[in-house]
Amino acid sequence: MALIRSVFQKFSHGLSQIIGTSKPSLLSGATLRPCGISVRNYWDLDNPRFCRYGVVPENVTIKEWEIIKDREYWHHTMVRRHSLGPRWPRKRIHALNEQPQMKGIVIRTCIKKPKKPNSANRKCVLVKLSNGKEKVAFVPGVGHNLQEHSVVLVQQKKVPDVPQLRLRVLRGIYDCAPIVKQSQKPQ
Repeated sequence: MALIRSVFQKFSHGLSQIIGTSKPSLLSGATLRPCGISVRNYWDLDNPRFCRYGVVPENVTIKEWEIIKDREYWHHTMVRRHSLGPRWPRKRIHALNEQPQMKGIVIRTCIKKPKKPNSANRKCVLVKLSNGKEKVAFVPGVGHNLQEHSVVLVQQKKVPDVPQLRLRVLRGIYDCAPIVKQSQKPQ
């Protein structure tokens, strides 16, 4: 409390130099309350009817005045919220403009890491689609022959263990080679 009092005394001294008034120490008989005190209400600290909302009018009690001001605050808050209108959920934008497949050109190849229990890296390509968007597409199967400027056909199909990977390259169409069956060698 002594530290707060000394800070306010320094503040009052600096304020009196700025304003040009020589008031006696304002905090000599003031009762400090745990609330925010603005410069506008600074000279009312000695007033017994001082609360966190400034000086209370004579015809109401301090408690009633605080309730009135709280209701005013919430009223204005609710008016502001309702004036913005309802919040609709964001509509997901289809990467292929609601088309089943779309042609694209490979910009570069990349590797994505799956979520926690799985560990095998997923081979992906960055594709510039015919609608102008650049998206990452998963290449299924073991190995692929895709490189820069290869033409591919993609469809929307999620990869369950890689978040935000929603496109898949169709194998065996355009420049993408079909999946080669692995021969089962007897042991």
